[in-house]
Amino acid sequence: MTNYEIMFIIDPTLEEEKKNATVEKVQEIIKTGEGEVSNVDVWGMKKLAYPIEKKNEGYYVVIEFQAGIELPKELDRRLKISDDVMRHMIINKDAK
Repeated sequence: MTNYEIMFIIDPTLEEEKKNATVEKVQEIIKTGEGEVSNVDVWGMKKLAYPIEKKNEGYYVVIEFQAGIELPKELDRRLKISDDVMRHMIINKDAK
């Protein structure tokens, strides 16, 4: 299993329950893909470096997890089509 980290920015206009549901959905994708979530760090509302979709703030979340090499591809695909996630980035922490 490889160590990964995903950071994603959730639309700040969503209700608190919907933001929490989005974080849970990402964790569920990892778990169903036979990955293991090791740490969830919710940064909360932060100012963006530049406007995204005419919004100046975003709800930041960082999740560390271990998974096989196919899971990040599926996670990337599913987050690209999600309306709740404005941006995301998956990093392989084991790559040098």
